Amino acid sequence: MDETTVLTFDIDDFVEEFSHCFTGECRVSVLPILYKISQINTNSADLARALPIILGVMRQHLKIQRGMVTLYDRHSGSIFIHDSFGLAEAEKTAGAYAPDGGVTARVVETGKAVVVQHQGGDADAEGASRRSSSRVKSAFFCVPIVHAKRVLGTIGAERVYMNPRLLRQDVELLAMVASMIAPAVELYLMENVDKVRQEHEARRIRAALKERFRPSNIIGNSKPMQDVYNLIEKVAATKATVLILGESGVGKELVANALHYNGATAEGPFVTSNCAALPENLAESELFGHEKGSFTGALALHKGCFEQADGGAIFLDEVGELSLSIQAKLLRVLQQRKFERVGGTRPVKVDVRIIAATNRNLAEMVERGTFREDLYYRLNVFPITVPPLRERGADVITLADHFVTCFSKENAKTIKRISTPALNMLMSYHWPGNVRELENVIERSVILSEDDVIHAYDLPPSLQTPNESGTAFGVSLESKLRAVEYEMIVEALKTSNGHIGDAAKELGLTRRMLGVRMERYGISYKSFRGADVRKWNADEA
Repeated sequence: MDETTVLTFDIDDFVEEFSHCFTGECRVSVLPILYKISQINTNSADLARALPIILGVMRQHLKIQRGMVTLYDRHSGSIFIHDSFGLAEAEKTAGAYAPDGGVTARVVETGKAVVVQHQGGDADAEGASRRSSSRVKSAFFCVPIVHAKRVLGTIGAERVYMNPRLLRQDVELLAMVASMIAPAVELYLMENVDKVRQEHEARRIRAALKERFRPSNIIGNSKPMQDVYNLIEKVAATKATVLILGESGVGKELVANALHYNGATAEGPFVTSNCAALPENLAESELFGHEKGSFTGALALHKGCFEQADGGAIFLDEVGELSLSIQAKLLRVLQQRKFERVGGTRPVKVDVRIIAATNRNLAEMVERGTFREDLYYRLNVFPITVPPLRERGADVITLADHFVTCFSKENAKTIKRISTPALNMLMSYHWPGNVRELENVIERSVILSEDDVIHAYDLPPSLQTPNESGTAFGVSLESKLRAVEYEMIVEALKTSNGHIGDAAKELGLTRRMLGVRMERYGISYKSFRGADVRKWNADEA
């Protein structure tokens, strides 16, 4: 005997449902449409193809009077209408539709459907209202579009219902539709809204970097630095290989940034690799990448620095530290712009500008056999030598003022100036660590300063030692007292613009007593009249 399934139903429910088909509230006809939507999402996840069908179902089959699909931009927090029908032009222009004063925003915030009912109907339902005013209600409901627990948007609808049970069914129906189109909505947001925002942010960052690293923002007005700026301006627009030479701490990376962000590769990536920090057994993998399984621990394909920099520039800092075997592979990249990953056999071709830097004398290394001669000539196409700080004259003061401003803000202090004796020490010091050392000295001094001025005693001991700083004071107690006295006299004369009487009054001395002390230290009041501290200090130095 064949097994038969028996379906049972309430005859009253059947009659009621059948009668609703005549009033446009029958939901049986929607099933084929839902199947069609599911097929579209399964095959292509194309929101543009699914939305017209969904809005058509809402309008024609569900008799929705006003409907909309909104999308949520989680980064900006904005909710915007993506598609709709039945809305007034003002509502479309406003970009957001919330007839109840915030239902859509509430749905996006909570991720739960919201239904708002109002007694009575609109003009289209006046007849129905007169026939059954107690049962007719205008309802607006909104369901979230959720994927992976993230709200991506909403589907909202408004119409008049004679049967409250159908309102519940429509909410469930649109919730089902929302879940079906959620993957397509996420894909649309990624490909359009998120992509546009990311591109805009990338353009903003590139513009900010270009502004930050333009040659004129490399601080210094000395003649040696002006020569550097001219070279940067000439070579930046090309794709020529540049070799930046100079002592440690002079700012070679700033020059490399200026070359990239003001040149032909500015729209591409800028990848920095510190060759001195690469262990020899990992240097090849870091620079050129490796294939999956090429060695123990190579669990996946890895793209090296050259491949990451494709379309942009790579900065090889401390290139003189590379081993001879890595130098040979680097030479091939410079010659042919292609290489093989570790463990690979297929050549990888890249379009990349190479900027290298070193604090070592590569010519001497070539003579000793520790650096390949052919690689040296390939790198040395356009050399730029950044001068050491001791050869940049008054740039020391300019850089010191810049660092004072930066670190004062960072440490919530209001340092207004550097005292003249402190400036003398900064100018007299030979700066073996160059700009990097100066930056560290100023940061320390800003932290130690107890008023609005950086004094000589705020500087490190290395600058206060006669052999290091060139100052005339010794290290005894008497010498230290003389150093403080000297600084106070200079500060008073600077404040009074060289007027001995005013300076003496500020110090609590007579003119004669101040004159004796000025003569002892070889200070002339004329140096402080009509000239600022920086000019006076430069002349004295």
